[in-house]
Amino acid sequence: MKRRLLITMIVLAALVAVLVAVKAMQIGAMVQQGKNFAPPPETVSSADVASESWETALASVGTLNAVQGITLAAELPGRVVGIAFEAGGRAAKGDILLRQDTSSEEAQLPGVLSQVELTRTNLERMNQLFAKGLISQAERDAAVAGTEQAEAQAENIRATIAKKTLRAPFSGRLGIRQVNLGQLLREGDPIVTLQTLDPIFIDFTLPQQQLPLLRTGLAVQVTTDALPGRTLMGRITAIDPLVDAGTRSLRVQATAANDNEALRPGMFVNVAVVLPARQKVLAVPATAVLYAPYGDSVFIIEEVADKKGKALRQQFVRLGLKRGDFVAVESGVKEGDAVVSTGVFKLRNGQQVVVDNTLAPDFKKSPTPENN
Repeated sequence: MKRRLLITMIVLAALVAVLVAVKAMQIGAMVQQGKNFAPPPETVSSADVASESWETALASVGTLNAVQGITLAAELPGRVVGIAFEAGGRAAKGDILLRQDTSSEEAQLPGVLSQVELTRTNLERMNQLFAKGLISQAERDAAVAGTEQAEAQAENIRATIAKKTLRAPFSGRLGIRQVNLGQLLREGDPIVTLQTLDPIFIDFTLPQQQLPLLRTGLAVQVTTDALPGRTLMGRITAIDPLVDAGTRSLRVQATAANDNEALRPGMFVNVAVVLPARQKVLAVPATAVLYAPYGDSVFIIEEVADKKGKALRQQFVRLGLKRGDFVAVESGVKEGDAVVSTGVFKLRNGQQVVVDNTLAPDFKKSPTPENN
C-alpha cells in the first residue's frame, strides 16, 4: 500500500514538472516575441521648415467705437405728437425725428410778435422825438429796452418750439425707438440712439516700450469672430500722449472704413499694427506643433542609420508670430528640416514613419475659408 502511494506521488510530481516546463517555455517564447515585435510604420504628411520674410506687427485687442454716437433725449418736458423715423433706419443731418406738443407756445407767439411790432413802432416815434429834443435820453432808452425785451420774449418762444422739434444733429444709423406716440416726456428722457458707422474708430492699448515704434499713419489689420476669414484695414489716427500709470500702457486709436456697416460700436476685435520693417522667420504649419503646458514641440523626420526607413525625433521649440496657417519658430529647428505637418498628437519620439503627402493640406499665409 505504501509502495503504491509513493509511486502515485512520484508520477504526480513528474506531471507537474512537465506542465511547469511547458508553461515556462510558452512564456519565454512570448517574451522573446514581444522583444522582437516592431509596430508597423505610421503614415504621416510632412512640411519643410522654410525661411520667409514676414511683416512685423504689434498685436493687441481693441473695441470699436462710433466716430460720432449719441443718445438723443428730450430737452424739455412735453407730449409726443409725431414720430418721423423708423427704428434702425438712416437719418441725414437736420432730418426731423420727433415732434412734441407746441400748441401752447404757438398760441402765445402771435401775441408776442404783435407786441414786438408795437414796441418797434414806438421806438421809431421816440427816435424822431429825441432827434428834435422833445424827450429825454431816459425816455428813449426805456423805449429801446421795451423793444429788446419784446424781441427776446419772441425768440424764447421760438427756441422752445425748436427744442420740442427733435432733429438729427449729424447723419448716421438710428437705433431702437424708446418712445411712443402720446407719451409724456420728461427732460432727459431717451428717445433713440444715433451712430455714425462709416468710418469707425478702433481703440486699443499697447505697452509703453512699444511707443518708439508707433506713429500716426501706420497700417492696422483688424479681425473679429463676427467676420470669420476677413481682414479689414485701417490706419492709426491718434496716439494718446498720456501713459496709464496703472498699466503702463498707452491708448491708440485707428480709423477704418466700414462701407457695409458690418462693424458695430462695442464689438471686440483683434488688432495688428503693421510696422515697416520686415522680419526673417522660420515658418512651419501651425498644425505641426504639439502644444503642451510643459513646452511646445514638433516632430522632425530623420533618416535611420542602422535601419531602413525614417523615424521621428521630438524637438521642443519656442514659437513667435502667427500668419494664417503658419507659425514662426524662434528656436529649435533649422531651415530645411522636415517636420510632421498633421496628426502630431498621436505620435511618439523614435517612432518609424512613412511619408505620404498625397492628401496633405494646402497651407496658406492668408487663408480664405469658403462659406458653407
